[in-house]
Amino acid sequence: MRRRRWVGYGVGVLAVLVVGSGGVGWVLYTQLDGNITPDEAAAAELARYAKERPAALVADAQNVLLIGSDSRAGDDNGRYGTDSGTERSDTTILLHLSGGRHSATAVSLPRDLMVDVPACRRADGSRTRPVFAMFNHAFETGGSACAVRTVEKLTGVRIDHHVVVDFSGFKDMVDAVDGVRVCVAEPIVDKAAKLRLPAGEVTLDGERALGYVRARKSLGNGSDTERMDRQQRFLAALVNKVRSDDVLLNPVKLYPLLDAATSALTTDPDLASLRGLYELVRALGDIPTERVQFLTVPRESYVYNANRDQLVEPEAEKLFEQLRTDGPVVVSKKLPMKSGTVESGEHGPYSLTGPTPSPPAPTFRGSTAADDGCG
Repeated sequence: MRRRRWVGYGVGVLAVLVVGSGGVGWVLYTQLDGNITPDEAAAAELARYAKERPAALVADAQNVLLIGSDSRAGDDNGRYGTDSGTERSDTTILLHLSGGRHSATAVSLPRDLMVDVPACRRADGSRTRPVFAMFNHAFETGGSACAVRTVEKLTGVRIDHHVVVDFSGFKDMVDAVDGVRVCVAEPIVDKAAKLRLPAGEVTLDGERALGYVRARKSLGNGSDTERMDRQQRFLAALVNKVRSDDVLLNPVKLYPLLDAATSALTTDPDLASLRGLYELVRALGDIPTERVQFLTVPRESYVYNANRDQLVEPEAEKLFEQLRTDGPVVVSKKLPMKSGTVESGEHGPYSLTGPTPSPPAPTFRGSTAADDGCG
């Protein structure tokens, strides 16, 4: 009943924005709707390669590629380094929304994963050659269209939508919800990220949140695996904060959130409207937190360079097959750091399938939005 109440209220607030008295609602709606930047160039490039893209096997399922850009363009982003005229995918997540919206699975793709990058169009109109390179090379050289095509080539999963957000946009969204609470096991002092945090529960504003999710070398063992785990825990905490009554039941806070979110995003044209974006967010809002799950694609050190990654097979292909066919995926925190699967569906609250399926659903190391790390 409580979940229905806030979802219904959220719909009601949006309705007020759309049909508010005296035309004010329409003005607000138009402003929010116009904030989103449609990625027309990517749409044209993807249309060029339409015949070679994988087919969508389950009509009601949705796959969204979320790209965190490390662009230094603009006054605010320029604070984090010199603008080289290019941008890389600092963070990339493949979000799978199941048919019927019973679950959501967010799969982190390491930026250093060695993959086949297809020939792509550069911003200046020239074209690259196919190359075997780090995953973030795709976004750096060919933008979001190249990243989408690389993920589709890697996974065989049809990407329905893509979303790009930069540093300043990420900070604005965190600040719009008055910060996000995380739990820090040990004090953090990271000069590069300008981050200093005490141990225990901490509420991060946008600036500190950005440092928290980007820091790597000074925290833990310095691995990208640990950083991706931290990013996933933060996203889980952000999901819980956005879903809380404090935000969704308070129009004064909801509008700044919608304004920050829409201003921060570049999306495919089909998603570049308040209605399209809200339908996506509403779908996520209807999923219980224990069924919003996070994991990293099964990977290990690249055989020729320990500072790069490669897929662990056949585990990675098992995951991709489940995403392609909208099959069940199970996550467990009990698996070792090296990502892999366990042929069992018996993992208590993390099982999305109820009784153990036959054959058992593959299990991966991961967590859910119900795990806020503060327990």
